[in-house]
Amino acid sequence: MANKFNLVLGFCLLAVALSSGERARYDNYRVYQTTASSPAELEVLKNLEGASDSIMFLDGIHHINKAISVVVAPHKVPDFLEIMGANEIEYELVESNLQSQLEDDEEQVAKPNSYARSLNYNWNQYYQLDDTYRWMQQLAVEYPGVVTLIEGGKTYQGRSILGVKISKSQTTKPGIFVEAGIHAREWIAPATATYLINQLLTSNVESVRNIAQNYDWYIFPHANPDGYVYTHTTDRMWRKTRTPYGSCFGADPNRNWGFQWNVVGSSNNACSDTYAGPSAFSEIETRSFSQYISSLKGKIFLYISFHAYSQYLLYPYGHTASLPANVKDLKQVFDVSVAAMNKRYGTKYTGGNIYDAIYPASGASVDWAYENVGTKMSFCYELRPSSNSVLTGFKLPASQIIPTGEETMDSITAMVQEVQKLGYFKN
Repeated sequence: MANKFNLVLGFCLLAVALSSGERARYDNYRVYQTTASSPAELEVLKNLEGASDSIMFLDGIHHINKAISVVVAPHKVPDFLEIMGANEIEYELVESNLQSQLEDDEEQVAKPNSYARSLNYNWNQYYQLDDTYRWMQQLAVEYPGVVTLIEGGKTYQGRSILGVKISKSQTTKPGIFVEAGIHAREWIAPATATYLINQLLTSNVESVRNIAQNYDWYIFPHANPDGYVYTHTTDRMWRKTRTPYGSCFGADPNRNWGFQWNVVGSSNNACSDTYAGPSAFSEIETRSFSQYISSLKGKIFLYISFHAYSQYLLYPYGHTASLPANVKDLKQVFDVSVAAMNKRYGTKYTGGNIYDAIYPASGASVDWAYENVGTKMSFCYELRPSSNSVLTGFKLPASQIIPTGEETMDSITAMVQEVQKLGYFKN
């Protein structure tokens, strides 16, 4: 969901690197914070977004008097500064070399096939896709009758969207669906999903054991496998799918779902990070995944999506400021969940309905699930770090995976209990 680091592959310098198979680099790319103080100034920024693929916005351009961060390629700095000056738009340089913020990422990641060698999957490092898939496959062997490996769909490059169903009861229980990693660069999201899986299987905490026992869980750590692999091999800041569209690649898989598709908060430009695709469900990832989720209609009653970053908890809608019919219940669950998130480490979450709390964004999975699958409890977590962490948001240190998982487990436990109290779960 997070519309930050709106980095598009069209950067002319990056295009050279990527065509030769090298990793994308952001040497001497500057990051500025701008603030539009009037609708006219905001319109200048909106026009600038689509005018050059060497000037990329890190935040949605929706509000006046709100800081908006921008990445500017070295050769485009003079033009950018001239436009800011001519239109009297406030700006501040916050980083002169974006690449310096990304240098230590490789130290945070387990080497390929490390799980296969060590059989010790843990939450002290970020894992590549194949290792997480092997781990889930092994869980199905270690927990027969409890863990079932499930395929939620396919990708453009032919990968499976793999997940696990956890069912500790011998009878069918109300279902809870968890989707993570739909935006490739948000590594903490799949890491938190795997932490959740492990806790549901191994925790001795009574409240966690209760929600593990009394519900069927469908958990998919990687809803965008092609994109996630690409963040490891080529471009750490990649967000979208990998479907080719002319000279650009990928659509935003969280703007591509078939509910209020491309109404607001998305782009028709194939090079944009928020490209909605040529049509709803144009991406095989969202199309096949939605078909799987639809097959569970009548079985799942709570839908949870993990994103990063900003420390928000969000609920429908993203396409309009109009609120859902059951907003009072959603707000009640929100309050309880945010309070639980805060207890362990004092981590402060805010949020509310997507449109007002973060920015307009149509075609998102949580809205689609709310309207089409009967999951009237539908939430999106924007995980650590806070919205103030512009330069390090997507590269949360691996040392924070476990604390993030712990507090999120606290929050989800409270969420499930409150949804149960409100009577949304049905056998």
